[in-house]
Amino acid sequence: MKENTNNGEKQRLPILGLLALAMAGFMAIMTETLPAGLLPQISNGLNVSESLAGQLVTLYAIGSLTAAIPVIVTTRRWRRRPLLLLAICGFLVFNSITAVSSDYILTLVARFFAGVSAGIAWGLIAGYARRMVSDEFKGRGMAIAMIGTPIALTFGVPIGTFLGAFIGWRSVFGIMSLMALILIGWVLWKVPDYPGQSNGDQLSIIDVFKTPEVRSILFVVMTWMTAHNILYTYIAPFLISLDMQRVDLALFLFGVSALTSIFIVGSLIDRWLRTLLLGSIAAFTIDSVLLGISGGNAIVIYLGVIMWGLTFGGAATLLQTALAEAVKDEAVDMVMSINTTVWNLAIASGGLTGGILLKTIGAGSFSWAMFVLLLLALFAALRSKRHGFT
Repeated sequence: MKENTNNGEKQRLPILGLLALAMAGFMAIMTETLPAGLLPQISNGLNVSESLAGQLVTLYAIGSLTAAIPVIVTTRRWRRRPLLLLAICGFLVFNSITAVSSDYILTLVARFFAGVSAGIAWGLIAGYARRMVSDEFKGRGMAIAMIGTPIALTFGVPIGTFLGAFIGWRSVFGIMSLMALILIGWVLWKVPDYPGQSNGDQLSIIDVFKTPEVRSILFVVMTWMTAHNILYTYIAPFLISLDMQRVDLALFLFGVSALTSIFIVGSLIDRWLRTLLLGSIAAFTIDSVLLGISGGNAIVIYLGVIMWGLTFGGAATLLQTALAEAVKDEAVDMVMSINTTVWNLAIASGGLTGGILLKTIGAGSFSWAMFVLLLLALFAALRSKRHGFT
């Protein structure tokens, strides 16, 4: 069957369709991180401790991590829009269950399957965006489709926490369900349908992983994102160790600069992918040193946070574009599911590594652990001129 988007539509850059994909990414991040800002309320509502309430985030991550590859492999012959709608319906159903459930175990189960929905969505968004636009706009299309992530991280969670104080945590999850319902209509209206893989096009997950370019890029994903998550997960104790109390201001500056980065990357990625990626890793490497030797100087720290945001905002777009360019079109969804798994492993690795460092050496060690990881990422990216970051 022919793809529903014709060349004229691709040339015009289908903004509303791409923004629907961005909304799906926004919903995935919001659904994942909302409990972090609502832990006291959720704890009281489910009659459990805050540490047990925090497992709502853990179960979501486990669902996303474990389901990404097997679900995308199993459904690779499915048409793309029904699969995307299935993921969004998952957010609708399981956020609704979370909103009304008074049973802790049932809520955990709902959170796990909400994470499965996210794993499906992350496996689809990048490949979908690339199919909706012409070759010269593939990077820009991905940048638009990925903009929901930094918006959710920057503004979504604080707004959700603020609303929770006034209308209750259950109502916030109810609002997420309403957003999912709206998004279903939006996708039906503006997102075209595409066929899945035919039997002749299918590649095994091992074949995709064995591609030299893919392995090089995934190594960079793992090292770069582990370094990022050491700092992001423990930004509060890190700043407090430097006598900085305004964690909220630092996160706001990080978010605004990350959004700025997405616009910069989106406008240049189709011509300067390798330069942008190497520049981002190199700048973050230098930044890790500056943060380490800042000595508590507020101006240096805030500038360091801004530089951090500028290097991170476009990272997902750069890395996913490189992965998509490294494989055949029919393997894009599969390689994105591998990327989802590695990305979540990096989040877990950053949290675990940062926690060990915080407990044994102190937050001051973060910068130097990041520096080592980023040097490895930079070295791998530099060596990948032929295989990966061309």
